[in-house]
Amino acid sequence: MAVGVFDLFSIGIGPSSSHTVGPMRAAAVFAEELKTSGDLEKVAGLRVDLYGSLAATGHGHGTMTAILLGLEGFHPEKILPEEVEERLATIAETGTLQLAGAGEGNGVPLPYGVKDMILRPLTILPRHTNGMTFTVTDAGGEILHKATFFSVGGGFIVREGEEEAALKELDESKKELPLPFRTAAELLGRCQSKGLSIGEIMFVNERASRTEEEIREGLLHIYSVMEGCVEVSLKREGLLPGGLKVRRRAPDWHERLLKETRGQDPGSRDPKYWQEWVNLIALAVNEENASGGRVVTAPTNGAAGIIPAVLYYALHFAPGMDQATQQDRDDVVVKFLLTAAAIGVLYKEQASISGAEVGCQGEVGSASSMAAAGLAEVMGGTPQQVENAAEIAMEHNLGLTCDPIGGLVQIPCIERNAIAAAKAINAAKMALWGDGSHRVSLDEVIVTMRETGKDMSSKYKETAMGGLAVNVVEC
Repeated sequence: MAVGVFDLFSIGIGPSSSHTVGPMRAAAVFAEELKTSGDLEKVAGLRVDLYGSLAATGHGHGTMTAILLGLEGFHPEKILPEEVEERLATIAETGTLQLAGAGEGNGVPLPYGVKDMILRPLTILPRHTNGMTFTVTDAGGEILHKATFFSVGGGFIVREGEEEAALKELDESKKELPLPFRTAAELLGRCQSKGLSIGEIMFVNERASRTEEEIREGLLHIYSVMEGCVEVSLKREGLLPGGLKVRRRAPDWHERLLKETRGQDPGSRDPKYWQEWVNLIALAVNEENASGGRVVTAPTNGAAGIIPAVLYYALHFAPGMDQATQQDRDDVVVKFLLTAAAIGVLYKEQASISGAEVGCQGEVGSASSMAAAGLAEVMGGTPQQVENAAEIAMEHNLGLTCDPIGGLVQIPCIERNAIAAAKAINAAKMALWGDGSHRVSLDEVIVTMRETGKDMSSKYKETAMGGLAVNVVEC
């Protein structure tokens, strides 16, 4: 299907969309296939092979435990954090996996755990560095079912052997859209010919598969999960899991901000502190993501804090928002997310949003670009100014590497979201002070990002083999 707003903004668990959400989704698909094929009851053995980046940084990203949950039949968008903790504790205690059980008690019990997975960090499969193969056998050792999947970023998965079919299906589904686009030039052309904004073009396309009410309610629900993520994070204290002993900062920062702004209307925010609030939201979301909490993939988990932080800015610091009604605020949320998603489509189709494929420029860079576009649109920008905002934000994230210490989505990921959110706001403001004309187009920057990612050494693409990952002592 054509990439839509609810593909780019999906609900899942942390800490990584490509290393946690995607693998869990692939494992769940495999488990469902076993059920429908009638082979489930014959299963006596299970093998999971992880390749490339999944094997190299899987422990820090929660890949192995996510796969265990997926094999039990859980999906990332439905499972709750308390279910995650309960099932993983049971698997660890009993040493038994309930294959395709998903809490129903009718799965096939298998003695299997994280230690049983086969890691092949130096083996890169041709399609993508995030490869995984699932194999089940019967009591005689005969293979019942085998499948290889690739987690290609943002929670998206592709099955080996179906790449061309998936591309063909994508092309066919795009033909069914009222206003299809693949490049920024095509998108701007649609805006000009129809007299619509970028967000409105995306909205027209979404209406091909959903009603207006469903789109609006879905996007407001997405934002409510973003808000809920922040609320939960601000109540947590102490150290983040994983052994790096990274202290949670969001709760203390929130308390300090409330003290410094005491006496103000709770519905407004002192513009003097806009950056502190933006930093706080970004940190809170990504600290929750690092904890394996419930977040919105936007468009990835590693970059999940940028769009909520910039949207928070739009709702509290954009001109006129101090007098806005709840209806006005809801309109801003919907318009912002639709516009951001339209830009996300360009990155997804022309380049990549996978840190393991193109480095962090594909995750944080794409999110910053999407957020800049969303902010420029809700602040009254023309389509040309919105495209310019997206271009500025990505241009100054080009070459960004992905080298998290210990393979954990903590350093530099958490602070990087706050920095990128501020970049997005500045990019939007710079674009709005111009007339929309600029020397470098968004399409040129997207192609540059893709080519830079191809040229980038693999040690800087989520392998924990270069950069901060090898130059900073973990303990």
